[in-house]
Amino acid sequence: MIQLVIFDLDGTLLNSVADLGQATNVALKMHGLPTHELDCYKYFVGNGISKLIERAVPEEKRTESFLAEVKTDFMNYYMEHKTKLTKPYDGIPELLTYLQSEGIKIAVASNKFTAGTQALISHYFKQFNFAAVLGQREGIPIKPNPAIVNEILSVTGVDKKDVFYLGDTSIDMQTAKNAGIFAVGVSWGFRTKQELLDNSADLIIDHPSELIIQIKKLR
Repeated sequence: MIQLVIFDLDGTLLNSVADLGQATNVALKMHGLPTHELDCYKYFVGNGISKLIERAVPEEKRTESFLAEVKTDFMNYYMEHKTKLTKPYDGIPELLTYLQSEGIKIAVASNKFTAGTQALISHYFKQFNFAAVLGQREGIPIKPNPAIVNEILSVTGVDKKDVFYLGDTSIDMQTAKNAGIFAVGVSWGFRTKQELLDNSADLIIDHPSELIIQIKKLR
């Protein structure tokens, strides 16, 4: 019986690529660097902000100090504009409503920095009671290391066999596998269905309503 659903954030709950890409492009422009088409950011994101900035900056400029400067400018812009273009994917509010009505716990495990993760959840999903909303923090390894998922399991007290993990990238599928929980790939996010299949997704869904159907079969 499913008792907990853990969600990735960017590309799973929220279509945030436009805000992430725009903030990065603004930071790049501030340093006289070329910008990227927004679709490129679907492949730049997923491994945390530091990796996003590293991927966006030309290789010859990737010194530790310079990347830190660009990251600071990104953070300043992003935290002020993070909800300008971002929106929940169709069907996500309805899915969260169903899960909460059934007494199924919900949580977020993201590689986005914690302040950004919690701010977005509070802004878009304040009507829902999340058991945990965890992002990238100092001293905690990021996904696909299962540390953040294991922390959620500890907080909720739910057995691994009663958990679904939803995500849109190879990192998410690897995270679920490393944590020993059921990996649900979502095809509406930033990456391809083939990437999810290649990384051992247990199930792939094309719309949030399909998860409701799956859960009803198990209850």
